[in-house]
Amino acid sequence: MLMRFGDVNRTFATMDELRRRMDRLFDEYDSRGGAWPRSTFFFEPFEAGHASRTVATWPRLTVYDKGDALVIAADVPGMKESDIKLEIDQDVLTLSGERKADVPEGYAIHKRERAPVKFSRSVALPCKVDAEKASAALKDGVLTLTLAKSPEAQPRRIAVKSGS
Repeated sequence: MLMRFGDVNRTFATMDELRRRMDRLFDEYDSRGGAWPRSTFFFEPFEAGHASRTVATWPRLTVYDKGDALVIAADVPGMKESDIKLEIDQDVLTLSGERKADVPEGYAIHKRERAPVKFSRSVALPCKVDAEKASAALKDGVLTLTLAKSPEAQPRRIAVKSGS
């Protein structure tokens, strides 16, 4: 079977267009700090009619070690304390919650860029922590969780003595 060069060329042009769209999609994802754009041409036909969505990589987290504790900062803009649930099971922290639609009664939505979102994010902790000494604070859209390390996971100082 013979194919004309134009048929092959159109096939590769279509594949190249798909690659460009995917590149643009991921560029938008990275430039927004991981938030999928709601009005992206790529997803509009697939997301029409969905009232909320589930996000696996939100919220963005930073985990750092203070020596005697682990500190986890999570960006959760627009969330209240009552919307967030934290659980520690063995060495896994699960952060979950839901941001509901905040439309005042009697008003109609004309454009929605802050869609309702459900999330659940699990993070393997690098060491054992004492869940009883955990504390969490929400300020300016940033959830800061402080997890005290268990005594066996805390760093120890070893004195060096001369061998004489």
